[in-house]
Amino acid sequence: MGIEDILMHDESLFSNINAFDPDYIPPNYNYRDNQMEAMAMSIRPAIAGGKPSNSVVLGSCATGKTTAIRKVFELVEKNTEKVICVYINCQLHTTRFGIFSQIYKRLFGHIPPETGVPFARIYGQIMQYLQKEDKALIVALDDVNYLFQSNNANKVFYDLLRAYEEFPGVKVGIFAILSDLELKFAFDKNVNSVFIPQEITFQPYTFSEIQAILSDRVNAGFFSNVISDELVEKIAQYTFESGDLRIGINLLKSAGNIAEADASKEIKEEHVDKAIESLVSINIAETLKSLSDSEKALLSIIINSEDVLTAGKLGEMFKKQEGGSYASFNRTLEKLEFLRLIDTKFTGKGVRGNSREIILRFNPNDYKSCIKL
Repeated sequence: MGIEDILMHDESLFSNINAFDPDYIPPNYNYRDNQMEAMAMSIRPAIAGGKPSNSVVLGSCATGKTTAIRKVFELVEKNTEKVICVYINCQLHTTRFGIFSQIYKRLFGHIPPETGVPFARIYGQIMQYLQKEDKALIVALDDVNYLFQSNNANKVFYDLLRAYEEFPGVKVGIFAILSDLELKFAFDKNVNSVFIPQEITFQPYTFSEIQAILSDRVNAGFFSNVISDELVEKIAQYTFESGDLRIGINLLKSAGNIAEADASKEIKEEHVDKAIESLVSINIAETLKSLSDSEKALLSIIINSEDVLTAGKLGEMFKKQEGGSYASFNRTLEKLEFLRLIDTKFTGKGVRGNSREIILRFNPNDYKSCIKL
């Protein structure tokens, strides 16, 4: 099939390709009932005219935090006009003005002017609106750790949670969404006195849950009999091992696109394999770009070694080549493992305690094809 044929081909395996988009909210959202009930309990006081509670939403990447928040917000605004819900991605909006611009847009339908209007006026218009309309505001700050990195967290939280002091009757609650479970809040005392959150934790999905979720996406996004249960199970297994549900959803979409380009009426195992190979290359390439020179050097030693490497032997090779201390080597090794470029397996007692065998997670050629090491 030529390029023009691919672009103009009107037959599709997809009944709704949007079902595989990151912002798709499934009609039936399973396995997160307890967490969504806890969110609802935080918002419930606002529906009754009171002040909403604050929450910290904890969980590793792709455990359903964002979708759960969006689903709860959708239900709240469907059933009451007393609460205004605003979801903000703090990776995209890291400044005080950026955060309040998104709130302003939700209230008034447009972004405020970026120049010529002082922040105090925009802030005042938001709070006066809430005061006049007697509506509570719930703000979900997703990936809130980015506000700490930009040193804006204290000010944003203070502006929101202590607004009632200048604008009596204003009721604001915050959902702080975190993927970094080790993050320690560095709030000053003025924020700590009003931000006393409950914790809502999202555990990683089990294999059976991942398989069921992917099956639901298949039913929502493909026509009948496009992909077999066996191939969905294969994708679910790969997804479970990767620890990221988004990978499975992307693989379904990618395999469908590959099958269509192949003029196939169904997704075959070869299409799934090609989708996995492509995903591996993309993920490795993006991760390798973020490595420091010393991290690349250590990975290069592992890739080019023809022998089985233990952490002790690798440390000696790395120190001889790059210098530095054993502690520095250990931190670098842990970074590669954290980024899921390598695995380590304990094999018994070594000179420095438990000996670890170093294992590449992918074929050496996959690394070499992505970047020159």
